[in-house]
Amino acid sequence: MTTVKTQQASTSDTGATNGVQGMLKSRLQQLLAFASLIVIYAFFSIASPYFFTYDNFTAILFSTVVIGTLAIGTTFVIITGGIDLSIGTGMALCAVMSGVFLVDLGLPLPLGVLCAVLFGGLVGLVNGLNIAFLKIPPFIATLAMMLVAEGLALVLSDSAPIYFNDVPGYVELSRGNLIPGVDFPNAVLILIAVAIIASVLLTRSVLGRYTYSIGSNEEATALSGIDVRRWKIAVYAFAGLFIGLAGVLISARLGSAQPATGMGYELQAIAAVVIGGTSLSGGKGSILGTLIGALIISVLNNGLQIMSIPQEWQNVILGCVILVAVYADRMRKKDTSV
Repeated sequence: MTTVKTQQASTSDTGATNGVQGMLKSRLQQLLAFASLIVIYAFFSIASPYFFTYDNFTAILFSTVVIGTLAIGTTFVIITGGIDLSIGTGMALCAVMSGVFLVDLGLPLPLGVLCAVLFGGLVGLVNGLNIAFLKIPPFIATLAMMLVAEGLALVLSDSAPIYFNDVPGYVELSRGNLIPGVDFPNAVLILIAVAIIASVLLTRSVLGRYTYSIGSNEEATALSGIDVRRWKIAVYAFAGLFIGLAGVLISARLGSAQPATGMGYELQAIAAVVIGGTSLSGGKGSILGTLIGALIISVLNNGLQIMSIPQEWQNVILGCVILVAVYADRMRKKDTSV
């Protein structure tokens, strides 16, 4: 009897130790990502006199908004061990739907924006249903949705941009300045607000707790009585809301809904999530890390453009960064399993 109690105590101590070690590793990953961001920013500041300016700083933040918004929603999906390839074209479809609601149907601005965001949730809901009930692998299900969204965006817009010239205040959602006398885009404030909300939900809500649980061990989660299918659908639908919001923000920034915009954004968003320390195998990740990853991508893109590096080489460099991030993720997983 004493031996059994001793073994149980030893197991409990080991679990607690592993939990503490996991938390420390997570914090270390965030610190390393942040340190990488500082190093990259310092490098470009030295390399070009046009980089380290307030205008360029706000430009970097502004360019982070769309990628960051998509990446926040994708963080939830990847933590469950899934993937979403439809976020780029889904964003373009939601931008077009924003034009349909506000321009074609003439809905009031708040209602039209809300409908566009909820339409993104509908895109995510369909993904979740296909994955949870039809048992289609996330890669295939979201790849199919990527093609469907791309086609619908072109069909609904007649393959032409929808302009918001007759919708007062829409462009101000992204490009306006809420703080008087300060040149700081509203879109950045929106990103900060949704990041805080998402972080609280991920760390302090039932949705966040089950998101981590499904990604860590889906079978054990199901055996504990949790309806895994229902919560998977909830996660994908919730992530879809960020697709809708990104569609609103990018169309407000451009002043038009461009149906062909969106391809490639899914790769940058997923890259931001992975660079920020979220594991592609699921069970680990944070919103703060994702934001740092999105900033790293934006700083790289901005710095390379200022240094007049051709777009082709920018893609090569970004691809190398993604490879390094994925390799680091695999090494972290290997160290944890040892």
